[in-house]
Amino acid sequence: MELKGKTINFLGDSSTEGVGASAPDKIYLNVLKEMAELSCVRNYGISATRYAKQTDPDDTVGNAFSDRFYEMNNNADVVVVFGGTNDYGHGDAKMGSFDDRENNTFYGACHVLFSGLIKKYPESEIVIMTPLHREYDYMKSEKTGKTLKEYVDVIKEVAEYYSIPVLDLFSMGGLQPNIAEIKEQYVPDGLHPSDKGNKRIADRLYSFLKCL
Repeated sequence: MELKGKTINFLGDSSTEGVGASAPDKIYLNVLKEMAELSCVRNYGISATRYAKQTDPDDTVGNAFSDRFYEMNNNADVVVVFGGTNDYGHGDAKMGSFDDRENNTFYGACHVLFSGLIKKYPESEIVIMTPLHREYDYMKSEKTGKTLKEYVDVIKEVAEYYSIPVLDLFSMGGLQPNIAEIKEQYVPDGLHPSDKGNKRIADRLYSFLKCL
């Protein structure tokens, strides 16, 4: 794909919003903009948000990805989704099953989001980025009993069903904060990428998009 002059919408959580980056121009999507000479990047990242709608009526986190993607600008050459770590980290929605088509389970939310994006952007390239590794992500969620890898696997499974390209940052992002040297430089809080971590994400995404 020729990226110069393109417009990209980014739907995500705190890492897309910019938590961990020292300034807006250090967020991975703005790094990519300069690198690829994009015309426009739109940041739809909201901290703590998740793919799935939550069951707790007192949950105060902003709308789930699967609810708020409708609000994004319709004019985009590419749409990138980067999330899922909060569904694992503090989400209470059940994993569900592949047959779910409502966004109150994680499986269902992936179906709602991915099919909805295809319908909203039928002529655009849609790309899903899996969550990065996070510190202690091999442990099971207290709320759902699932590991982060199980969420990653569902994202990949449902994206494959819709034939949506997946940049698997979990397996090839090069960021594993359970290694002290990586944590110190790239993911200081064990979750959010630093400036160097954002640059690495931008590099991976740039190479991936160019191959589409």
